[in-house]
Amino acid sequence: MRSFRRLTITTLVAVYVLILVGGIVRSTGSGMGCPDWPKCFGSWVPPKSVSELPANYKEIYAQYREKKNVRFAKYLRFIGLRDTAEKLQTDKSILQEADFNPTKTWVEYLNRVVGVIIGLMIFAVSVSSLRFWRTDRSLTLLAIGTFLLVGFQGWIGSFVVSSNLTPWTVTVHMFLALVIVAMLFYLVHLSDPVKDNFQTPLGFWWLLSCIAVLLVQVLLGTRVREAIDVVAGSLPREYWISELGETFSLHRSFSWIVLILHVGLILNLRKTEGLKAFPLTLILLILGTILTGVGMAFFAVPAFLQPVHLLLATVSFGMQFRLLLKLKGNVKQVLAD
Repeated sequence: MRSFRRLTITTLVAVYVLILVGGIVRSTGSGMGCPDWPKCFGSWVPPKSVSELPANYKEIYAQYREKKNVRFAKYLRFIGLRDTAEKLQTDKSILQEADFNPTKTWVEYLNRVVGVIIGLMIFAVSVSSLRFWRTDRSLTLLAIGTFLLVGFQGWIGSFVVSSNLTPWTVTVHMFLALVIVAMLFYLVHLSDPVKDNFQTPLGFWWLLSCIAVLLVQVLLGTRVREAIDVVAGSLPREYWISELGETFSLHRSFSWIVLILHVGLILNLRKTEGLKAFPLTLILLILGTILTGVGMAFFAVPAFLQPVHLLLATVSFGMQFRLLLKLKGNVKQVLAD
C-alpha cells in the first residue's frame, strides 16, 4: 500500500503539472498549434517550419476538422443537445485555419506529450491497484474508473481541437480535469494508513458551500477567458480588461464571496485538533488565487500569471476535497440528525 500511495501522489502532482502546462497553452494562444489529434500536422513529430507542410495545408486540416465535427454532432444529438450540434456544423468560423506558428505548434505538442505521460502514469496506478482487489475492491474500482475517465478526457480533447477551441468544449475539458483530480485525491485518501474522521457537522456543510462557490468561480473564470479570446484578436493587451464588461465584473465581485466563506471555514475549524493546517493552507491558496487575479486586472493580463492563477484555483479545489474526505464521516451523522 505504501508504494501504491507514493505512485498515486506522484501522479497527482504530475496532473497538476499538466494543468499548469495547459494554462500556458491557453495563455500563449497555442491551443490550435496542432490542428489535428492525436498527431500534429499528420505526424508524431511536428514540423519546424511551414516549408515542411503542403501549400494547401489550411484546406486539408479544415476538411479534417469538419469531418470530425460531423461525428461529434451525432453524439451531441444522441444525448439531446440538438441546438449545440447544429451550431457546431453551421458555424464556419470553426473551420478557419490559423497560419502555421512553430512556437505555438511545439507548445501544444509538448502539452500532448505531458498528457500521454500522465495517461501512462494513471494506467500504472490502475494496474498497481489490482493487487488490492480482494482486500479493498473500492480502491481498485476507483483506480480503474480514473483511468477510463482519463481516456474519455483525451477523447473530449480531440473534439476541443476539431471544434477550434469552442468555449463550451474547453469548459467541459477543464471540469473533467477537476473530477480526475478529485478521484486521485480519493485514492490518496483510501491508501492513507491513518483513517481519521473529524466530527464537525457545521464545518462539513460550510466546506461544501466553499467547494460550491469555488466551482462557480472557476466557471465564471472560464467565461472571462472566453471573453478575452474574443477581444484579444482585435485589441492591444492593455485594453482587454476594460472591454470585458459584466463578465469580468461578476467574476471579480464573486471572489469576495469565495474569500468570506473560506474565512468563515477557518473560524469554524480553528479549534479542531488535527485539522488546523488544512484550512490555513486553503485560505493561503485562495488568497494567492485572488491576488493573481488582481495582478491580471491591474497589469494587462500578463501571460505568465494566467497559468499560475488557474493552477492555484485547481490546487485550492484539491485541498478542499482532501479536507472533505477528512470530514466525510459526518455525512451519515448529519443526515441522521
